[in-house]
Amino acid sequence: MRSKSKAYFLGENMENSEKLLVQNAVNSTASVLPPALSEYMDYRLFLADFYHYKKALTRNAIRPYSYAIFSAAADIKSPNYLKMIIEGKRNLSVDMIAKFAKACALNKAMAEEFKLLVLFNQAEDPADRNYALKVLSEYRMDQKIKHGELDRKVVDKVPNWIGWIIYAMADQAGVKFQISELKELLRGKASESEITIALDNLLRSGELVKDEATGVISKGSPTEAPEEVPSALVRKLQMQLMYLGLESLYQDQANEREFGSLTLSLSEKEFEELKFKLRQMRKSLHKDNSIARMEAKGQRVYQLNLQLFPVTNASKKFDA
Repeated sequence: MRSKSKAYFLGENMENSEKLLVQNAVNSTASVLPPALSEYMDYRLFLADFYHYKKALTRNAIRPYSYAIFSAAADIKSPNYLKMIIEGKRNLSVDMIAKFAKACALNKAMAEEFKLLVLFNQAEDPADRNYALKVLSEYRMDQKIKHGELDRKVVDKVPNWIGWIIYAMADQAGVKFQISELKELLRGKASESEITIALDNLLRSGELVKDEATGVISKGSPTEAPEEVPSALVRKLQMQLMYLGLESLYQDQANEREFGSLTLSLSEKEFEELKFKLRQMRKSLHKDNSIARMEAKGQRVYQLNLQLFPVTNASKKFDA
């Protein structure tokens, strides 16, 4: 067998070294994942992470990623515009939102999501901010269903706010469950098609039952909730119910509602105790109401929201 020359071994070693360098580069960049827009509630943080991702991806390139390169991709004259946006020194206009989405290489659906996220973050009025959050949440939910991240069968088993209220209407006096009547009772906040779907789902699941002889609809046996309800569905329902409260604040007279609030400084122990008390109160109210509805129908359906949430971060000395 002919022996290999030194020149051959040198070429072979150089080729292997080049392959190793390429493989190492691939491995290093593969470990850096692009930021997922759907995981962000702050578009500035998303942009910052996108910028750092691109920097890491091109750190060994002849021309590493920079603010100037982003500006060129967005067709923006100012090379530091992205930096000012990330730092909160500027806001994005509608035109700039589209340019930034293009520079981030977002597809049509993601560009729409990015726009909704920006509108939510930049809204100044609390009512506008809440509405923007509702729209963003619903859009993200629709996208998860569209791409198969959420099972449509599971989604259909979790009632939305319309189904939640229609179910409670079985305890309201005088409700005949005609679609047009339900639309009027729901103050026109739901379309006839949405009401039809919600009612059909409740009847199909057995949560509402219809007496074929009289046509009367009443509560049936509650179906078991899916073992694992996706957190996105829980958040969506809570958001819908809280938004109804916001609408009531503007639409209903003070004597038709009861809105109050407490702003408290709590220790972690006090916070857990208060959560327990609120849960017990909710259970007690539900029990009392169930007993009362066995004796007589109610006049209207009301929504009671119990909310306890942080509005400040913990002091630094308590962070550890």
